[in-house]
Amino acid sequence: MNVGVLELVSFTVPPEWRAQWAAGLLRRHLTSVMPQVVSVWARQLGHRTHYATYYGQADPLALLPDDLDVVFVSCATQASALAYALAKRFRAAGVRTVLGGPHAKCFPADAGRFFDVVVSGACDRELVRDLLTGQYARGDRAASAGRVTEFPSVEERLPELRAAMGSAYGPRVVGLLASVGCPYTCNFCTEWNADYAPLAPDRLAADLRAVVKHFPGALVGYHDPNFAVRFDQTLDAIESAGPPHPRYAMNCSLSVLKDDRLARLKRTNCVFVAPGIESWYDYGNKAAAGGATGRAKLEYVVERLHRVRRFVPGMQANFIFGTDEDAGPEPAELTAEFVRRVPFAWPNVNIPTPYGGTPLFDRYLTEGRILRSMPLAFYCAPYLTTTLKHYDPVGYYDHLVRVMEAATNVGAIVRRVGAANPLVIRAAHLSQSLSYRAQVNELRDLRDRLRTDRAFRAFHENRGGPLPEFYQHRFEQRLGRYAELLPRTDRVPLLEQAKLLPAAP
Repeated sequence: MNVGVLELVSFTVPPEWRAQWAAGLLRRHLTSVMPQVVSVWARQLGHRTHYATYYGQADPLALLPDDLDVVFVSCATQASALAYALAKRFRAAGVRTVLGGPHAKCFPADAGRFFDVVVSGACDRELVRDLLTGQYARGDRAASAGRVTEFPSVEERLPELRAAMGSAYGPRVVGLLASVGCPYTCNFCTEWNADYAPLAPDRLAADLRAVVKHFPGALVGYHDPNFAVRFDQTLDAIESAGPPHPRYAMNCSLSVLKDDRLARLKRTNCVFVAPGIESWYDYGNKAAAGGATGRAKLEYVVERLHRVRRFVPGMQANFIFGTDEDAGPEPAELTAEFVRRVPFAWPNVNIPTPYGGTPLFDRYLTEGRILRSMPLAFYCAPYLTTTLKHYDPVGYYDHLVRVMEAATNVGAIVRRVGAANPLVIRAAHLSQSLSYRAQVNELRDLRDRLRTDRAFRAFHENRGGPLPEFYQHRFEQRLGRYAELLPRTDRVPLLEQAKLLPAAP
């Protein structure tokens, strides 16, 4: 069969006349591992495969052949509207459609309105075989029976990696997995109930040697939900592969970054870490702060990150502002102080977003706090999709604007970019900062609308009323020429409670 695999990295369809150089330079490297894996498995099963990533560079439909039999689409929830529109086009052409990736896992009921089959859990080679041989009927959900811990190697993914990288300009990034799952049970995370499992060390070492051979100078991006939980085992595998060691970036908990481990990170060429700080008053176990909260936790985190900075040049600190433990101005003030005292770290400040399949979603839905008519495509910053326990919408955006202004003023950007090394980290910090400056403008717009538009504020306070025209217009702007495929009735999500057991922070 003719099989297409399409990953939606971008969630917007810009006008045909707009230049796309930035898309190729800044978004091309944000591809995921699993779509490439599915493409390899389909090819190994004897099918003609066509793998592509959409990052805003062209009409997404033009990236695949016209005569497909089956198409696999992967996307995050913020790209769900575009995925749904494309599914309508594919199905109209007689193509069988399968959705996988984060959105399929979070909102399978909603996605099932548009895709023939939704992969709502793990996916292995046998599942891909069954999907391609028609073992699932339209409307089915599919998932592998057990945890998947074996994936195609870098050597086997070479066609997909080269297709994802495209032309030679811009950063070259190779996505790898050293583990799956996470030992923590954060109630907002889609991996909250996915047991941690390291992958085979010899396979990781072989993949690193293949990266050096085929993509010299490339950056390895580890896609593990929580990298190096078994630190010595993971670093042993990395060290056994080199030297030379390719530069790498990873996401981890702060508890992984212990003093006696930092020199080893430097020795293996770690150039970027993204520890999860999360909240000054919640999720403290990930920071290993000994139960400290508020200012005490800030002091601990600042000291720890300055130590890490001596060994790892690039850093991002991940925060969530607006949890049920946050109240008053102090959480925002502490984050703004963090920005000033840790100028070399990019502060990635997230709005609490209740993704489906998490305890947070189930609790918010039970408590009536989710804005039920908000399209799922807005489940991302800078949009509030729920009511918050201790903040009204205007007050919340006031605090968030102050934090983001502190992070994106000219002085902060100059200090952050100037402190970064190597050049690829400087470019990443600069692009993030410029993107977030634009987001600050939208935050201000949302706050001002909440102040002046009573209907808009009533919607965000969950007091009823239709979806504001502001969001209808934004939705249509994002989809561009594909907007007509999703009438307003299709934009109202189908929310399904999973009735999960509560997860500890």
